[in-house]
Amino acid sequence: MGTREDLLAAAKQCLAERGYARTTVRDIVAASNSNLAAINYHFGTRDKLLNQAMLESSTAAIQRILDSLPDNSAGAPAARLQSFLEQLIASFTNDPALWTANAEALGQALHSPALRAELGAAQGDARTGLGQEFAPGQPDSKVGALLQTLIGGLLIQWLVDPENAPTASDITAGLKALNALT
Repeated sequence: MGTREDLLAAAKQCLAERGYARTTVRDIVAASNSNLAAINYHFGTRDKLLNQAMLESSTAAIQRILDSLPDNSAGAPAARLQSFLEQLIASFTNDPALWTANAEALGQALHSPALRAELGAAQGDARTGLGQEFAPGQPDSKVGALLQTLIGGLLIQWLVDPENAPTASDITAGLKALNALT
């Protein structure tokens, strides 16, 4: 690996161990066996490095879930959504450090216009990707926006109060009930 990749790997490790807000440039430098100038050279700032590491980790986690789902052409979109939500919730409980870092980054973004812009762009990409995954062939899919919203709300509930957070079955039943109202 090169220095850039070493820094990303170290940032991912530090995010898992310390979280977003408590990871310092010194932590990353020590974990990567590089120097402070390398962070500035390759990423510009600590926040940009941490954001890149978090986005790559989150994207990989969601992609692993999507890759494991039954084929979209199988004719069972409700079962596919149920499986996605079940695996997503399992990811929240199996990899809490990753998802806690995501939530922490949102708080940091409130104070950093650059981080807010980066996270906003990533959320837009996620909406588009989820829309293509669950509603292929629909340009400007609102399904992706709904799923991105569900993921964010579900994440916060599972981080704050996992004992009372909704299950995948609760969510799919709620969506079916909402659909019956329209």
